[in-house]
Amino acid sequence: MAKVTLTIDGIGVMAEPETTVLQAALAADVYIPHLCYHPDLRPAGVCRVCMVEVEGRGLVPSCLTPVAEGMTVSTESPQVDKVRRVAVELLLANHPEDCLTCGKNNRCELQRIAAYIGIDRKQLGRFRRSKEPIPIDTSNPFFNRDMNRCILCGICVRTCEELQGTCAINYVNRGYKAVTAPFGNEPIAESNCEACGECVVRCPTGALSCKGFQEPTREVRTVCPYCGVGCGIRLGVRGGKIVSSQGDPQSLANHGRLCVKGRFGHDFVNHPRRLTKPLVRKQGELVETDWDEALGLVAEKFTQHKGKQFAAIASAKCTSEENYVAQKFTRAVMGTNSIDHCARL
Repeated sequence: MAKVTLTIDGIGVMAEPETTVLQAALAADVYIPHLCYHPDLRPAGVCRVCMVEVEGRGLVPSCLTPVAEGMTVSTESPQVDKVRRVAVELLLANHPEDCLTCGKNNRCELQRIAAYIGIDRKQLGRFRRSKEPIPIDTSNPFFNRDMNRCILCGICVRTCEELQGTCAINYVNRGYKAVTAPFGNEPIAESNCEACGECVVRCPTGALSCKGFQEPTREVRTVCPYCGVGCGIRLGVRGGKIVSSQGDPQSLANHGRLCVKGRFGHDFVNHPRRLTKPLVRKQGELVETDWDEALGLVAEKFTQHKGKQFAAIASAKCTSEENYVAQKFTRAVMGTNSIDHCARL
């Protein structure tokens, strides 16, 4: 199907027919502020921050407006600035101002948009109203929920429903008391939340933040060691230690998504009691050795315990090919069918 030609801020842009104005602009490196939009989710048009002006149509939400041939779009105009500014000021009116100590500092989309628009703190006074603070939910072992920072964009709700199919959270209460929470507004640990962290990585503010987060100095692309799926991950490293784990969007196995183990289960790597060298028992004590000696000892023991004396357990952390080799070794070399798999036990 032929691409659609449109103009955004005087720049000619080619886009697919099903593309929205926001998607076309971002693909052309034209920034349009947005909060409730995420490329992994269906557009919702909740925040109204992505408003643009289309010639002949007036103001429209760019995340919900499909491109059309010959369309002329303006992302900056007096009308757009007025609507966008009021929308952001309303979000910031009662928002906490301790950005430096927030878990999403410098990674907060609301913070970025406020700087982009140039919000004047004096103007926020006309919207500010007294509001009772909401207790922070720290029940989850991996992340905190601070609804005082929530802007009700709904990204967490849609992520849990559309991507995970868990539906652990939804909108609770009405008006100024509205929040996103589990059923009955109970702590997140008492819900059916799987702690995958998908909502945390997509949250545009500090409402959802990882506990003890540290900014990594570099990232290393690798494969998650927990199962045979082979999810691609990007491990954040700082001072020789793993401080974060993100899904690799370029991985065909998981497309950037992770489970609770892949995202939060790498503390064992830095644990002081973790074994980093093989141990061999000598004179009744376990002592460190190299892999050549350890594997040589294992091979020697294998020759002494063939047939019914031998049994093997395969691992779910291995690939299908590696498990195939394990069963072939057990049957053809060790002469027994006594092999099982940890995922079945």
